[in-house]
Amino acid sequence: MEKTKKGWGHYFSEYAAFIALLLLAVVLCCISKEFRDVGNLLNLMRQATFNGLIAFGMTCVILSDGIDLSVGSTFALSAIIAAEMIVSGLPAGLAICAALVVGTALGAVSGVLVTKGRLQPFIATLITMTAYRGFALIITDGKPISKLASSIESEFGAALFAGLGKGALKLGFIRVPVPVIIFLVSLAVFWFMLTKTTFGRKIYATGSNIKCANLVGVNTTKTKIIVYAISGFMAALAGLIMISRVNSAQATLGQGYELDAIAAVALGGTSMSGGRGKILGTFAGVLIIAVLNNGMNIMGINTYYQSVVKAVVILIAVLADHKR
Repeated sequence: MEKTKKGWGHYFSEYAAFIALLLLAVVLCCISKEFRDVGNLLNLMRQATFNGLIAFGMTCVILSDGIDLSVGSTFALSAIIAAEMIVSGLPAGLAICAALVVGTALGAVSGVLVTKGRLQPFIATLITMTAYRGFALIITDGKPISKLASSIESEFGAALFAGLGKGALKLGFIRVPVPVIIFLVSLAVFWFMLTKTTFGRKIYATGSNIKCANLVGVNTTKTKIIVYAISGFMAALAGLIMISRVNSAQATLGQGYELDAIAAVALGGTSMSGGRGKILGTFAGVLIIAVLNNGMNIMGINTYYQSVVKAVVILIAVLADHKR
């Protein structure tokens, strides 16, 4: 009987985020007809994409016993560089590739400050967060860059850029937004990387015990730099989807996104001390935040109260992590 109880306890702990998501969804479905509308659910998933992509990168960073506060600023700066290239007449494909490279490099800078500069992750990424936001303001002079789609002369380039944020693929009777497809494909890629590859094991080893990881031959410095670079890449990808969707870019993009990403990782059961957690948990955490936001908007709850509700949910998740 004791084994059965332990088994159920382990099962509940392992899938707590999914159980919470299911209960929340059921309650909202009972309360509101609008929530269970297919169009609303697809819109919910589309909105979850931005936080989801950033949270996937953040999961790798936190698993390695780090944190990345600069993702919101990386999101903005990478998007602005792409926007500036597009309005300057450069090909959209080149602008997209440049933004992804820049985002990766910005993330790697944070990783270098943490490893080579021996700064605490919180301090290092607080510095880069401030610096990157400053660069975004300098480049734009605080002004928005608009009408991006109309600045692209090539039909292929225009379709490529617009498709990132507004495109959809017809699957049966449902048109699935391209951002949602990118979100789900990214989930599959990160799941494979963290569970089936040597590099994934190195991330867990680095976060669990960095001294032991070094002793068994893991290059923890390289591992940490790479996970921060991955985080930067994912932030840049989310930024590109955003400017494609709204057809403009500005220096204030992505403000506060780092907090939502960290919250999603915490809600998903990843230990903030590193070394323990799953990308599927982060996926559930992202959806919990998206469902909460969507449900509260449908019910007309004041945005000030929404912030308090989210804070309480995050507090519960962190306390549960400490208890585990």
